[in-house]
Amino acid sequence: MNILIINGPNLNFLGKREPEIYGTKSYSDLVNYLLDYGLENNHYFEIYQSNHEGEIIDLIQNNYHRFEGLIINPGAFTHYSYAIYDCILSISLKTVEVHLSNIYQREPFRMVSVISPACETQFFGKGFESYIEAIKYLNKEVKS
Repeated sequence: MNILIINGPNLNFLGKREPEIYGTKSYSDLVNYLLDYGLENNHYFEIYQSNHEGEIIDLIQNNYHRFEGLIINPGAFTHYSYAIYDCILSISLKTVEVHLSNIYQREPFRMVSVISPACETQFFGKGFESYIEAIKYLNKEVKS
């Protein structure tokens, strides 16, 4: 399965940013973890990270047609980016929202995702494993 994985703002600071919430593993650790999983399970991933809303939209619009699924961790854009929401709605690609932490057990503003209604489902609160759950979900849904 070919999956586009996009990570939003501050994910590049994993391991540095609030390790009590996000852990001590780095963004490189996340990318390597996902690529290793892909190799072991015959999946192809392209993984991007951007701190810029427009760049995330451009990545989706310019690449969605080459993939069978999209996994997005929108970071802080989760809570206010109707532009990313609209972008996801405009493509015909199964999309899953992912978060490392449990956004529903955090500050009140983090409990709202404007992105989730444009997605098939969400996986959250399990660190890197949230991505694996999303991959397994997409693999099952695309094969059905």
